[in-house]
Formats: sequence, C-alpha cells, structure tokens
Amino acid sequence: MSDDTILYGINPVRALLESGRPVNQIKIANGKGNNRLQQIVDLARDRGLNIQFVERTALDRMVGQGVHQGVVVRTAPRQGLDWGGLLDAVEDNPHTLIVVLDEVEDPHNLGAIMRSAEAFGAMAVVQTKDRSAPLSAAAIKASAGAAERLDLVKVTNLARALEQLQKANVWVVGLAGDEESVPMGDIDFKGPIALVLGNEGRGLRRLTRKHCDQLAAIPMQSAVESLNVSVAGGVALYEVARQRAE
Repeated sequence: MSDDTILYGINPVRALLESGRPVNQIKIANGKGNNRLQQIVDLARDRGLNIQFVERTALDRMVGQGVHQGVVVRTAPRQGLDWGGLLDAVEDNPHTLIVVLDEVEDPHNLGAIMRSAEAFGAMAVVQTKDRSAPLSAAAIKASAGAAERLDLVKVTNLARALEQLQKANVWVVGLAGDEESVPMGDIDFKGPIALVLGNEGRGLRRLTRKHCDQLAAIPMQSAVESLNVSVAGGVALYEVARQRAE
C-alpha cells in the first residue's frame, strides 16, 4: 500500500465512492455518526467494501493535523489526462476553460482552486511539476470532492505550455493587479480561455507574464491590495461563468 493515496473527509470520500474507483481500505470511526457519515457507510456497503470501524484516535494518527470527519480511505492514485490529452481536448473547443497555476505552493490553495474550477466549468487545472503544491490528502480535502472529477495536469515548462495553448487558439489571461492589467469586466471571456494564477507571494513570474495574451485585474474598492490566490481565482472564474451565461 506504499503507493496508495490517502483521502479523508466526507466530500472527498463520497466522490471517490460514487466514482467507482477501487478502494483498498476504508476506516470509519466507531460510535454514532451523523447522517452524512451514515451515507458514506451505505455507499461503501453498496459497493461491497469491507469497512473497518476503528477509534477516532486511530484516524487522527493516520491524517496528522487533517480533519478527517470520521472517515479515511486508501486508494490508488487517480489517473487522468496528461498534457497531450488536454491539448487534444481543447482543439477547436469553443467552451475551453483551463486554470493554469504558476507555482502555487499551498495544498489548501490548490484544493480550493480545484473546487472553484469545477464549480465554474473548467475542464482541467494545469500546474508546473516543480515548486507546486502536491495533490495531497489536504489538497483533496480542500477540493471538497472536485479532485476526484477534475483533471490536474502537470507540465515541465509552463512558458512552452502556454505557447501550445495559444497555438490551439486559447486566449491566455494572467491575473495580476498592476498598471498593465485591464479590469476583468472589460475583457471578453466568452471564447476559449486559459486563466493563469500566480504564486501566493511572488505572483506571476516574468516569463509567465510575457506569455500571457492579456493581464487582468480584479477591481477592489478598499485599501486591500490583493486577495489570496484561491479567492482571486474564484472571483475570476465567476466572471468568466457570468459572461458565458449571458
């Protein structure tokens, strides 16, 4: 089981069970649970899984500081699209929406961005292989199940990946709050879009900015200069979805 992925929390485990993917082990806390935990028990039994009922302290040891909500699962890593498959999927697709992460390093931000990306219709999240948050149990928990349904695609060279998206007629928009940026409401997001989000502290790297077709800013009406990257990503994705719904 050394290569297994550990998932915990009601929403991620429910998404896994509903997906039909193999489950190597499922442990649920002893004692009376709430209705949501009982739904997990029912789903596991419907799939014929062998549930191990254990003390909550045993689950605590498995997840460390994570909030397991009474359920922990071991499963094989999910196999999704690779970069070539994603390029094939965006070719001549007028509804393309991809979120690209330029060295976002916090697993909770990764999970929250994946949650927003799925909610607003993105087909995948792309991240660099190096200096990026892993799709850890914490990230999967923060995604509230989105990580089970949304592809996370890794690339070695982000600048080259953006060039390839542009050749596939995808408009690359980088989120950056500076003088070069255009307010998001003034940008047409109805065509194929790749939305690029930068690192929590440094923002977009110089070379990444250079490979964006346009830089966009979220207008704010206070002294706050910036938003957390996952919050900013959610706001930007909402604007894309709002325009496309018109």
